Amino acid sequence: MKILLKQVFIADSLSPYNGSVKDILITNGIIEKIGDDLSDADEEIHFERAFVSPGWVDIFSNFDDPGYEFKETLETGAEAAIAGGYTQVFTLPNTNPLVHNKTQVEYIVQKSKSLPIKIHPLGAVTKSCEGKELAEMYDMYSSGASAFSDGITPIQSSGIMVKALQYVKAFDGVVVQMPIDKSIGQFGLIHEGIISTRLGLPGIPAMAEELMIARDIKLARYADSKLHFTGVTTAKSIEYIKRAKDGGLKVTCSVTPYHLFFCDEDLQDYDTNLKVNPPLRSKTDMMALREAVKNGLVDCIASHHLPQDWDNKTCEFEYAKNGMIGLQTAFTAVNTVLPELNVSERISLFSLNARKIFNLPLATIAEDQSAELTLFTTEGENVFTKEEIKSKSSNSAFIGKPLKGKVIGIYSKGSLILNK
Repeated sequence: MKILLKQVFIADSLSPYNGSVKDILITNGIIEKIGDDLSDADEEIHFERAFVSPGWVDIFSNFDDPGYEFKETLETGAEAAIAGGYTQVFTLPNTNPLVHNKTQVEYIVQKSKSLPIKIHPLGAVTKSCEGKELAEMYDMYSSGASAFSDGITPIQSSGIMVKALQYVKAFDGVVVQMPIDKSIGQFGLIHEGIISTRLGLPGIPAMAEELMIARDIKLARYADSKLHFTGVTTAKSIEYIKRAKDGGLKVTCSVTPYHLFFCDEDLQDYDTNLKVNPPLRSKTDMMALREAVKNGLVDCIASHHLPQDWDNKTCEFEYAKNGMIGLQTAFTAVNTVLPELNVSERISLFSLNARKIFNLPLATIAEDQSAELTLFTTEGENVFTKEEIKSKSSNSAFIGKPLKGKVIGIYSKGSLILNK
């Protein structure tokens, strides 16, 4: 099958064709030729002002399979990822049973082989994600786990965390931590500040995150190991991470699109779709995050795609579960609030940096290379609707919001899949 992408702007800093508008001929999954006025293809694709980049990677999504398939499955999660432009997704271990041994890793690896994108299971750091005893990380790594995290249940014990950081060094692994000290603001529902006081809701102080980041940076320095913070939300956290990077530590970080788009002021109508963990912070924090993305301090955008069924969101704010789906809107949300990012910076955030951090193939756009691509445009505005949602759940605060840009489709595992 020969597919020809006509007159696409190549956005790949590692490609010899970076920054140029070319035709790309793909034959059976391999980039056969890049040039001008190419022809002789079974299918020609041409979109006005289309960009093509190495396939995007999301490092923190919950596909709820096995155990919670009423919220999401590997198949519906993959559909949402494809619609959002992703060719690779890291899935959380917080399933039932949990992904804390090689059997569960193998289940996801085998089941996802037939899907159009690559799914990488994140292996749990501790048994049952309880934070008490290390899981069989080497076995899981050998079976296909790409990195390790306790997902939405952050590791609280310093002793366990430092052992995990030391353990993964044996295979150059990465520990992914969502930085939350659960003993602070334990019963909090939103960010602690003026808005939480005004709404009469218990708050979660910014300190709950900042203490954990400060602690884990010290542990990473001691272990001389790779640590990735995901879901960073406060200005002070960013400051700590900058200091760690300046000190030469192997510390990286990611932020979510919704922490860049919303702040606690958007919670004043008690929208349960905005009840997330870590919580939406103050406007000052939100602007500091945007600045950190612009100056390159933030390495990746992580969707934190956490589906919740109707019952868990259509209820009083206090009883609603945390989480928001985010794969489909990740790029357009970031493109909307940070239009000043150039296309190269966007691709670093969505693809290249994650590939480097987690030792994935770089998917360079060059002749004789395997084709793993995302097609998109940064122009135009569309209102995101509930009917567009590919996920099994529809807990998105972006429904009804005008978002800039569009994901045209992906090329992955030898197939071109275009969004309708």
